[in-house]
Amino acid sequence: MRSDNLSKGKARLPHRTLLKALGFTDSEMGKPIIGIANSYNEIIPGHMHLNTLVQSVKDGIRNAGGIPMEFNTIGMCDGLAMNHIGMKYSLVTRGIIADSIEAVAMATQFDALVFVCSCDKIVPGMLMAAARLNIPSILISGGAMLAGRHRGKKVGLSQAFEAVGAYEAGQMSEEEFREIEDNICPTCGSCAGMFTANTMNCLTEGLGMALPGNGTVPAVYSERLRLAKLTGEQIVKILKEDLKPLDIMTKEAFENG
Repeated sequence: MRSDNLSKGKARLPHRTLLKALGFTDSEMGKPIIGIANSYNEIIPGHMHLNTLVQSVKDGIRNAGGIPMEFNTIGMCDGLAMNHIGMKYSLVTRGIIADSIEAVAMATQFDALVFVCSCDKIVPGMLMAAARLNIPSILISGGAMLAGRHRGKKVGLSQAFEAVGAYEAGQMSEEEFREIEDNICPTCGSCAGMFTANTMNCLTEGLGMALPGNGTVPAVYSERLRLAKLTGEQIVKILKEDLKPLDIMTKEAFENG
């Protein structure tokens, strides 16, 4: 295993001492080390709950006999970056995310990786990292936000943008404008609608890089926690089978996606 570079042999005594500083026990030495790339932050509604999801991933990994080690990546919200200079910084974060994961995974020699992510540039950035590293990998998204309710109708973020135009045109009252502001985004999760975030999460499932339900189970459902636990268990199975991203992300898989 790649992680033998961290735990096996007399020459790895310094490495083992550092692992023990993290709380590793002797019985954990030599077990598969599964890196978890977590893009949790307090900036993006699709990421604000990922620490809860990651705990379920860790539980699944330990259930299957692996040792989880979590690290973080950056992420930004295209919605918050929109209509000002921030949008010029959005696309470049995709490469930064891929670079940072590649660096950590090569330096730490994980045996496999679980990518926990949501939203526009983060999902493709993590897929890029998986392809570059080509070690057993799986993704799980944070899931979609539930739709909001406004005057008896389901609404999503697109209606918020439409409301701006309607208000400016005098077709919407101040009262209704404020109602939309308060009710469009009712939960955590990637914005309700087939925008880039949810499209990428469905595409990841279609590619075969995530379990069924990755693109469709809402963020706030307990089913999402169970899916995260199954994802943790699945990565250990993938590792045992030595199934790698480039075995999965074939031309045919992209055409299917």
